[in-house]
Amino acid sequence: MNRIRLFLRAVEALKNGDRYRQIALLVPRNFTPLTAIKPSSNTSGKERLNLSRDCSNQTEPEYVVDSVTYDRVCSETLHALTDYFEELTENATDLAGADVIYGDGVLSVNMGADNGVYVINRQKPNKQIWLSSPTTGPKRFDYVVQPGQANGHWVYKHTGVTLHEVLQQEITKIVTKQPVDFMKLPYCNGH
Repeated sequence: MNRIRLFLRAVEALKNGDRYRQIALLVPRNFTPLTAIKPSSNTSGKERLNLSRDCSNQTEPEYVVDSVTYDRVCSETLHALTDYFEELTENATDLAGADVIYGDGVLSVNMGADNGVYVINRQKPNKQIWLSSPTTGPKRFDYVVQPGQANGHWVYKHTGVTLHEVLQQEITKIVTKQPVDFMKLPYCNGH
């Protein structure tokens, strides 16, 4: 997202022919959320509400983790999920052809011919875990640590649902002859 903002600022500077501003664009900046500017009394009907973004040198929010923490938490999450899926598929008599494969940050879980394949993988450049579900499609989860908490959880920011909640909802519909509890795994809800 920051690259897109930097690109848009560079394009704007090039349009205006401002070479000094082009150099200033090399300094990364964060943007505050959209703010509304109240129109003056002499504005036309088309210009009733003007939205702008303010530029600042604010630091990243507290919930953004560094690369070392991301690597550790992501590895622990994927290993815990691998172990749990292996346990589920080994004990499930109703899942013919089920298989779990993990390597190079990619976890593939074949839940049998009738249920499809779940793929869970790390996306290091984005500091995310991606889930490809045969039922609900793709989702991208960010590791979020709220201020004051020691650990965080993997959150799909569009809906606020966590990775473990999605897996709990979907896998309990597939594995019906044994208890399923993804919520006991690390980094499920800030535990």
